Amino acid sequence: MSFVDAIKSVFSQYANFSGRARRSEYWYYVLCYAIISIVINLLSQASSVFAIVGTVVGLALICPTLAVEIRRLHDIGKSGWYLLFNLIPLVGAIILLVWFCKDSEPGDNMYGPNPKGIGGFQQPMM
Repeated sequence: MSFVDAIKSVFSQYANFSGRARRSEYWYYVLCYAIISIVINLLSQASSVFAIVGTVVGLALICPTLAVEIRRLHDIGKSGWYLLFNLIPLVGAIILLVWFCKDSEPGDNMYGPNPKGIGGFQQPMM
């Protein structure tokens, strides 16, 4: 999945908390979020107007962020409630980081079909 396709996918499913999200979809979204945050932070140092814009953008991105994180957890066979691990200082974030880096469960799981479109086996990358 390309960068543009991943961002389109996240924003077209901004309030969809069911289904599965591939690693590339999640990590490209995280990259886009980081770029937006850096740009807004740099601009907010120049003008207080951008601080307000940054707050509005941050609030607007809460729902798509939660949705793609939950779908990413579904992709590895975990419930979205595991996001509450973020409430455990340091350890929770590390556990979630490891899970977000894991490959998809092969085949279908209880959250839907594999978004890679691969059956019960993983094709080798060349």
